[in-house]
Amino acid sequence: TSPTLDTAQASTSGTSIDFNSLPAGIKRIEITLTGISTNGTSIPMVQIGDSGGIENTGYLGAAGSLGSGANFTTGFGLLGATPAAATVFHGTATLVLQDSSTNTWAASTASGVSTSATASCGGGGKSLSATLDRVRITTVGGTDTFDAGKINIMYWS
Repeated sequence: TSPTLDTAQASTSGTSIDFNSLPAGIKRIEITLTGISTNGTSIPMVQIGDSGGIENTGYLGAAGSLGSGANFTTGFGLLGATPAAATVFHGTATLVLQDSSTNTWAASTASGVSTSATASCGGGGKSLSATLDRVRITTVGGTDTFDAGKINIMYWS
């Protein structure tokens, strides 16, 4: 089927950007991020959820930049190294339904930092207790405030 492009959201305030009420039957989600920045040094990440809410435990995976990296258990990391405040990055995160009987999702991430010569990639997996219906972009600490950029998602059923 053809992809559905959601409405881009400005990431210029708040500690998270949510895409809620996604329809049942989604098998692939592309998250696009352009010019994203926060006021702190916590690594940006993607979290997923179902009708019970966003899940913040049970993630497996890592992201790395040349020469450094980090494991993530509270979401899918978008950068492999701790950013400086006001770091500006761009990238994508792809979520693919791997097993519909267990609501297991696989993730791959790729990003570049335009305020330094840094690029990161990562991957991971996460099972949900029910069908995915929401995606959140936040930071590892969950307290840094977004102050620049846009975020959008596109999904396929």
